[in-house]
Parts: sequence; C-alpha cells; structure tokens
Amino acid sequence: MTTAKNTAILEGVRIIDLTSVVFGPLATQMLGDLGADVIKVEAPEGDLLRQVQPSNNKLMGAAFLGANRNKRSVVLDLKERTGQDQLRKLLKDADVMISSIRPAALARLSLDPETLRRAYPDLITVSATGFGQDGPYAAKPAFDDIVQSVSGFASLATLRDPDAAPAYAPTILADKLGGVTAAYAVMSALFHRQRTGEAQHVEVPMFETLTAFLLAEHMDAATFEDTPQSFGYSRMLVPHRRPVQTTDGYITILPYTNVQWTRFFQVVDRNDMVEHPWVTDMDTRSRNIGAVYDMVAQIALTRSTEEWLTLMEQADIPAMPVRNLSDLPSDPHLAATGFFQQIDHPTEGTIWTTRPPIHFSATPARHDHCPAPRLGEHSKEILGPDEE
Repeated sequence: MTTAKNTAILEGVRIIDLTSVVFGPLATQMLGDLGADVIKVEAPEGDLLRQVQPSNNKLMGAAFLGANRNKRSVVLDLKERTGQDQLRKLLKDADVMISSIRPAALARLSLDPETLRRAYPDLITVSATGFGQDGPYAAKPAFDDIVQSVSGFASLATLRDPDAAPAYAPTILADKLGGVTAAYAVMSALFHRQRTGEAQHVEVPMFETLTAFLLAEHMDAATFEDTPQSFGYSRMLVPHRRPVQTTDGYITILPYTNVQWTRFFQVVDRNDMVEHPWVTDMDTRSRNIGAVYDMVAQIALTRSTEEWLTLMEQADIPAMPVRNLSDLPSDPHLAATGFFQQIDHPTEGTIWTTRPPIHFSATPARHDHCPAPRLGEHSKEILGPDEE
C-alpha cells in the first residue's frame, strides 16, 4: 500500500514531453526521477540523440540512455492529422506539456500556448527555446555550441589571455543548465497552480539562462558603470587559477579565508608570509591573487599529492586531487554513496547509470524504475491497440 511517506513527490503528475536531444529530455528525466509520468512523444524517426554513438543496439545510444530514464515512449507523426489528434487526446489528462519544437511550428499545428489554454485551461505549457521569443533572435536555431558562443562563455579564455582563441567548454553546458532550469520552472508552475488553480505558460530560453548564470560573478565592476563594460571576475580569470603540480600528479589546494591562508603558510614553513597583507587582508589578496596562486604552485612542487592531502586535512584547508573521469567509479566517496549503479535494461543488458544526486528523507528520487525506453515502446499501452 502506498503511504504519504513513500509516495514520490510528483506521483500523479503527467507530463507530455515533446523535446529532443538533451535540453528538454534532461529536464523531464529529472521530473520522472521525482515520480512524474513522463510520456515522451517521438517522431517516427525518433529523438536525434538515439543515434549518437556508442550503442549496443540501433537507436539506443549511450547519451540517449543517460537522459531518458523514467519515461514512456510513444510515436506520433505530428505532420499528420491522426498524430495531432492522438496528441490532443493525451493532453486531456496531462498536467504539463513541454516542447522544444520551435514556437512558430507549434503555432502551425495549433499547439501554441494560447490555443492550448482555451482547450485545456489546467494545462501548464513549457517552451524550451534557444532564445527568448520577445527578441530579434527568437526564430534562430540554437544548439549548445551556438549558445556558448553568443553568451560570451566561449570567449572567457580571452579575458584571461587576449591572445587565446575562444573555446567551448568540453561539456554541453548550455543544454544541461537549460534542463536543470526547465525542471525547476515546471516544479514552480505546478506549485503555483496548486496554490491558485491557475495554469500558465513558461518559457525557458537557453541563451538568457546561460548568460544570467555566467554573469552571476562576471558582471563584476560593470555592475556599477553607466554603460556596462568592465566584465570579468578577476579571481576566476588569473592565469594561475588552475590545479597545481605536485611531485607525482596534480591537486587543487584552496585556502580561502585569512585564517586558512595563515595556516597554509605556517604548515609549509613560510612564517615570513603570516603577517603579509596578502594573507591578512582579503582585498589586498584579491588584487594580487595571481601572484598568491603562483606562490602556491611553486610550493606544491615540493611534495607528493598524497602528502599534500594529508597535510591539508590536518590543517583543515580545502584540498582535493585532480581526477580523470575514469577514476570516478573507484572514488571512495562515490562508492560509499552508491553514486554509480548497474541496472538491467530489458534490451540493452546490464548498463551503468548514476543516481540522482539529491536526497529526500521521505520521498527518494528513483533512478532505475524505468530505464530509457525503446522507440515507441509504449505506443500500444498509451494509445490503445486500435490507434497505435
């Protein structure tokens, strides 16, 4: 018997998911982890991410498996009247429809927020877009690299070194941040509806989302200027802000407060630095942070990584070794928390996955309830045998 203690947070919430690749699917996976019934609506050719290698079987790529658990897949051809009618039947019982289809295309299908609000007044509609729809970029296509470029993220390296070339982060940062943002936006809209009875339309644009995220600290001195120009948080941009080399590897050593910097120089026998303004005054240290980091880099070469970890733990100074991704499955902390899990997928065999990182004492998120579905796996179950 289900009780309040073990009922998933979003149990009973139905989400119709018209998204693809990573931005939208990551959001709906997070909501599915929290118990929502996510119905992933796919075109006959399937989500493009299904084709991304590696894979064991066609249309079941590893990246797709990583962003689509706890969903059911139904194939609908929205270019055809039958598919459109089937979707509208699904929307009758839905709480949320989230889409990454361009708004103009949704309007041509009569699936725009205004039309849907008239037909389904309790339906929350969510648009996962590249750009906000009230600006000149509204109709432009957007992928992660595009948004990293136009947001200023790709040029951060040039703030550190004017001769450096712009570069993308080696992860789909805009997509994933957009997904996290969309997930909390859906939760907020559901909470608003529960409190007031009012459904609403929510727009989550990748460009504005990444730009706001980036400028949390990099607005910097531009905050106070009549015409914002002086962007860039200097502590993040000094060349010496990087892992430091030890005798046998790399480590991050990060004293932060005046007390921690004092202890650091004491334990490395540099008592001449204990009363230095770089140590005793945070403002002076901030203005000279590159030189301070350079000093740490030189000192780091005198010990092994393990010696540094022991010494910093004794001094209660933040420090961690630099890991490779391949090191993570054997990381003792991740092992103890059960972060990596092997689950049995009905078609892909035993696969590795990660657990949701958030812990709820009464309503734990699920990670293995429903592995990522095959294309159209649940069409008959959802649409019925006569409409598949």
